[in-house]
Amino acid sequence: MIITRSPLRISLGGGGTDLPSYYREYGGLVVAAAIDKYVYITLHQTFFEDLIIKYSQMERVRKLDEIQHPLIREALKQADQDASYLEITSMSDIPAGTGLGSSGSFLTALLHALHVQTNRIVPKNELAEQACEIEIDRLGEPVGKQDQYIAAFGGITCFDFCKDGTVVVERLQLSPECLANLEDNLLLFYTGFTRSASQILREQDRKSREGDPSMIENLHFVKELGIESKGALETGDLRRFAEVMDCHWRHKKKRSNSMSNSLINDCYDLARRNGALGGKLIGAGGGGFLMFYTEDKTRLRRVMRQSGLREVRVRFDFQGTVLVTQS
Repeated sequence: MIITRSPLRISLGGGGTDLPSYYREYGGLVVAAAIDKYVYITLHQTFFEDLIIKYSQMERVRKLDEIQHPLIREALKQADQDASYLEITSMSDIPAGTGLGSSGSFLTALLHALHVQTNRIVPKNELAEQACEIEIDRLGEPVGKQDQYIAAFGGITCFDFCKDGTVVVERLQLSPECLANLEDNLLLFYTGFTRSASQILREQDRKSREGDPSMIENLHFVKELGIESKGALETGDLRRFAEVMDCHWRHKKKRSNSMSNSLINDCYDLARRNGALGGKLIGAGGGGFLMFYTEDKTRLRRVMRQSGLREVRVRFDFQGTVLVTQS
């Protein structure tokens, strides 16, 4: 049996500039952090010729092309894996569709497990690129590259997405005090509903490809905010980081009418009145998790709990995609 895991992530700055429709023209930059909530993949050799796949559904097939789950089907093709005498199971600490990059975590964990099975050592950057190639190029999903990269590398990391498709990976150098304060003062609250990011991202992708001036200007500004977020974190100015995050959220909402709704807006405004120095909705928008930076955690937790939002407490993950066990 092989068990691998990949961390989920929170985006700290520059989110949205990692889509190919933008960075291939202008270059993108995203600061992201991996968290200690994971997607797990298990591979198990069986005595049955069928390929058994277990996720939110169960599949039992004889041929790769019969697999309904597109990520699993394409990952097996990528790894040149025979679809027989094998059982694949996936589990996650957090539901999909909550803005924490679950598809990128799922793919990197699955690909790593398949490579372990064939005794192939794959560097983290190659693992991330394989996941990007599957999701973006083969399946045509309108997603960026930050999810796959932060899942593979872990840590609090800056990704510079170059026009030629290469990615420069830089682990942020935070002081121990800054790291501890950031970890303690970032709070995540579940809004209570999930959503598919595809519709929102597809709109952004289309407008970027068409050169829509308002979208391009918005993403240019968000990229600059990403650079400011990186600087604030590395100098330990967490209040400035919170201010930039708030500015990021206000501009992010302008990209699509589906980005937010009255519930999210009301909860965000409530948090800002009760100790949150800044915050934003994690991921593409429309649902999932609200993230806030606060120096008054007790007050913010109380009002968010009273409003019906559930907190999920997280720490940072610095390992990225790893092999948990092999037997």
